[in-house]
Amino acid sequence: MRIAVTGSTGLIGSALVRSLRADGHEVVRLVRRPPAAADEAAWDPRRDHVDPAGLAGCAAVVHLAGAGVADHRWSAAYKKEIRGSRVRGTATVARALAALDEPPAVLVSGSAIGFYGDTGDRAVDEDAPRGDGFLPSVCEEWEAAADPARAAGIRTVHARTGLVVARGGGAWARLFPLFRAGLGGRLGDGRQYWSYLSLRDEVAALRHLVDTPALSGPVNLTAPEPLTNRQVTAAMARVLHRPALLPVPAVALRIALGEFAGDVLGSQRVRPARLLGSGFVFRDPGIEQAIRAALDGPRTP
Repeated sequence: MRIAVTGSTGLIGSALVRSLRADGHEVVRLVRRPPAAADEAAWDPRRDHVDPAGLAGCAAVVHLAGAGVADHRWSAAYKKEIRGSRVRGTATVARALAALDEPPAVLVSGSAIGFYGDTGDRAVDEDAPRGDGFLPSVCEEWEAAADPARAAGIRTVHARTGLVVARGGGAWARLFPLFRAGLGGRLGDGRQYWSYLSLRDEVAALRHLVDTPALSGPVNLTAPEPLTNRQVTAAMARVLHRPALLPVPAVALRIALGEFAGDVLGSQRVRPARLLGSGFVFRDPGIEQAIRAALDGPRTP
């Protein structure tokens, strides 16, 4: 199968490309610079352009590109970049696919469980409404930007990803060094729910979305049972054989992270109802399994 991937240099995208190629698939990496290899094709969301030759013959497209939510403090300019990179990029890909004479069968477009906002102790699945705040509004626009592909008859799936447990990026890339140094601890009161999954389950789930015709619309990519930050902290301490005695006060997080601290301290108790209902089987359903998988280092799922 020929599959195009955006965001192929990121944590998830690079792991997905390795996995697809290990199984013999042809991968075209859409890049926002002049192509430098035979497997690359150009796209430029700022100019609403995708090289049609890169999409020709593709059975599927996986769109993962977007500015990192936790990469910078949320200034007004960076919030604009977060929103624009997702909405503009998705619209560019969707319109390019809709214009093809022979479009792919499926577009798997990245999204996030940030759609639900702070759910507190309330468990939610894909039927829950959009939450309030910056990230929920971004996710809503991000997903709506794929409408041209859907209107063209392309099966469109929104992969609402949770916190990915990995050493190479995301929240856990910051947590692992702290815990190894014995400086880890709960964030705030630790009662907020974290909806997580291992990197290899994230990659396997994305491939499942590509391969399962019955799935369309939003699909949560999280482990079966969310845990509180306190439970996650305790698991990290057990696996790494380190104490977890130093809680990070909420006020310190707000000083360090600015507005993003509200999302770190917020609670998202998200369950993957549609993923489980479609027969997906997790390799790392528990938090200790996910942590150990991350510690094993990069591997092809």
